[in-house]
Amino acid sequence: MTKSLAESPPAEIPPLRQRNLQLFVAARMAMAFSMQMQNVAIGWYVYVLTGSPLSLGFVGLAQFLPAVLLVLATGHAADRFDRRRVVITSLAVQALVSIALLPVIFSATPKVWLIYAIVFVLGAGRSFSQPSLAALLPNVVSLDDFPRAVSISTSSLQIALIGGPALGGLLLAWNGPALFCLAAALNGVAALLMMRVKARPARVGSGEADAGLLAGFSYLRANRLVLGAISLDLFAVLLGGVTALLPIFARDILAVGPTGLGLLRSGPAIGAVLVGLVLSRHPLRENVGAIMLSTVAAYGAATIVFALSRSLPLSVAAMIALGGFDMVSMVLRQTMVQLGTPEATRGRVSAINSVFIGASNQLGDFESSVAAVFLGAVGSAIFGGVGTLIVVAIWAWRFPELRRAKRLG
Repeated sequence: MTKSLAESPPAEIPPLRQRNLQLFVAARMAMAFSMQMQNVAIGWYVYVLTGSPLSLGFVGLAQFLPAVLLVLATGHAADRFDRRRVVITSLAVQALVSIALLPVIFSATPKVWLIYAIVFVLGAGRSFSQPSLAALLPNVVSLDDFPRAVSISTSSLQIALIGGPALGGLLLAWNGPALFCLAAALNGVAALLMMRVKARPARVGSGEADAGLLAGFSYLRANRLVLGAISLDLFAVLLGGVTALLPIFARDILAVGPTGLGLLRSGPAIGAVLVGLVLSRHPLRENVGAIMLSTVAAYGAATIVFALSRSLPLSVAAMIALGGFDMVSMVLRQTMVQLGTPEATRGRVSAINSVFIGASNQLGDFESSVAAVFLGAVGSAIFGGVGTLIVVAIWAWRFPELRRAKRLG
C-alpha cells in the first residue's frame, strides 16, 4: 500500500477541512438519516400491526439476510467496479424501495409478510453500498490522515444516528407517509453528493482483484488479529444489542410512546459522537487490544443497566454509554481492516466485515426478539449483557493476538 492513497490535499491540511472528505461524510450522513428514520417507522408499524416481539426480529432478519446471501457479489462489485457508481446505484434502489413501502404500510389492510419482502429488497440495496463505502474511504484521504478520517466519518455518521431516530419519532407521530418520502429524498441527496467525491481510482479488474471471490475469507483466515477484532464485535453486539426491543420498552415498560422511542434510539449515537470527537483529536495509539476488550465488556455492563432501568433518563444514559463503548471498538476494528488489507481485495474484506456488522445488528435484533418471547424483554436484555461479558472472557483467551495488540497498522 502506497504512502498516499488518494489525490487529496496535503496531509498538513486537517482532514475535516478536506473537500473530498466533507462530501463523503455528508453523503454518509444523508444515508444514515434515511436509514434510521425508516428503521424507527418500520419497527413501530410492524409491532403495532402484530403485537409480537418476534415480528421485530423478522424485520431485522429481513434486512440482514441479503448481506449474507450476497456477500460474494457485493465484495466483488466493490473490487471490480467503480466504488462510487456502486454506491450511487444502491442509493437509487433504496429511494425507490422507500416509496414502495407507502402503499403497503398505509393500506386499509396492511400485510406484514409484504413489509418483510420489501424490507428484504431494501437490505439488498444497502448490502452493496456498505462495502464500497468502506473500501472507498482510504482512496479519499492520505494514509497519515486515515485514522482521524475514520473517527471523523464515524462521528459524523453518528450525528445522523442521533437526529435520524429523533426526527423519525416526531414524523411518525405527525405524518407517517411524509417520513418515507423524506427518506427517499435523502437517498437522492446522498447520490448527488457521492457524484462529486474525487478519489484515486482503485486498482480493480486485474491482478489480485481477479484472485477469486473468496480472497476476503483467505485474508481473514491468515490474519487472526483482524479476525479476532471483528468476530468479537459480532458476538458481543449480537448478544448485547437491545435495539429491536426498544419499541417494547418504549410502549410497555417505560410508557413513553413514539417520541420516547426516538430518544432511546438516539442514545447510542449521542455516546458515539462524544467519544468520536475525542478520538478524532486523540487517536488511540497504545494497548489497543486491551482497550478494545475492556470497552466491549463495559458495553455488556451498560446493557444490563438498561434492562433493569425503569426511568427514561437512566435508560437514555445507558444507551448513550452503549454507543460510546461501541464507538471505540468500531474505530479500532475499521482502522485494522482498512489499513491492513491490500487495496485490490479491500472490497471483499469490507463485504465480510459488513456481514459481521449486520449480524451483530440485524441478526442480533432477531436473537433478542426470540429471547424476549421466552424471557420477556427485560430478561432478554439481561441475558444479552451477561452473554457479552462471557464472550469477552472467551475472546481474551482464544485470541491472544488481540489481547496483546499494542498499536494499529
